[in-house]
Amino acid sequence: MAVNWYPGHMHKAQKEIAEIMPTIDVIIEVLDARIPYSSNNPMIAKLRGDKPFIKVLNKKDLADPAVTQLWLDYFNGQPETKAIAISAKNTAETKQILNLCQQLAPHRVQAGKQLRALICGIPNVGKSTTINVLADRIIAKTGNEPAVTKAQQRIRLENDIVLSDTPGMLWPKVENENSGYRLAATGAVKDTAMESDDVGTYIVEYLMEAYPEKLKARYGLDEFGYTGYDTLELIGRKRGCLRAGGRVEMNQAGDIVINELRESTIGYISMETPSMMEQEEAALEIEREKKAAKKAERKKNFKKRNR
Repeated sequence: MAVNWYPGHMHKAQKEIAEIMPTIDVIIEVLDARIPYSSNNPMIAKLRGDKPFIKVLNKKDLADPAVTQLWLDYFNGQPETKAIAISAKNTAETKQILNLCQQLAPHRVQAGKQLRALICGIPNVGKSTTINVLADRIIAKTGNEPAVTKAQQRIRLENDIVLSDTPGMLWPKVENENSGYRLAATGAVKDTAMESDDVGTYIVEYLMEAYPEKLKARYGLDEFGYTGYDTLELIGRKRGCLRAGGRVEMNQAGDIVINELRESTIGYISMETPSMMEQEEAALEIEREKKAAKKAERKKNFKKRNR
């Protein structure tokens, strides 16, 4: 699923982040614990340089705990990086972020200076809820729709920490097609930008392989269909998504699966693992090399024709 979504306020946010980055001591990136790879913004990594990083895996209460631990181990193995899994609704868990900030910028703490942190995250990962808990008051508007925060703001927190907030910012194009589907499935992309039967089929195909028993139990299935689409059709029949002639309304069936994944009624589900990420990155690199070779060949042929 191709995702090209770059509203004006997101372009503005990128410029603002680049401008304030030299003054920042610690970067906090809020991720969706179900899709830590797909909800990770590569633009932030490019702007970061070597600044300390806190990876906050939010919505851990919706994710598979065993897979979340794999991601924590993965991120904590990276230089100048601390990772923590939270549910932003849990005040005690969320407040641990402040302690991590101090651990990663001891020079500011020891000197008694104000610690400057930047918090970022793509739409609908729970960044605004996290900010409100850290600030002990309602600062950021929250909502279930992506792209709620529109402008940057500075918030003074306890322990002499000043937090710079940014809009939920996506990068111009999601290169990994699988990531596009996962972002749509978990709600980072507006529902109007996707086809429910398409995303529902992707979810079902993944669950058939990764969580087959949970999928069968939730929808009362004895066996799966031959494909994910066939299985989604079976789910639609089970749930009464029928139209004239007994045909299944596939978009309605897709909506059911999408909503029940988001609400965790299917079970605690993680949509990707570190090993999956490595395989997909390797495949992407091969595709990049192929595209570069084709581009070079076209350029070479163009020069030959215009001699």
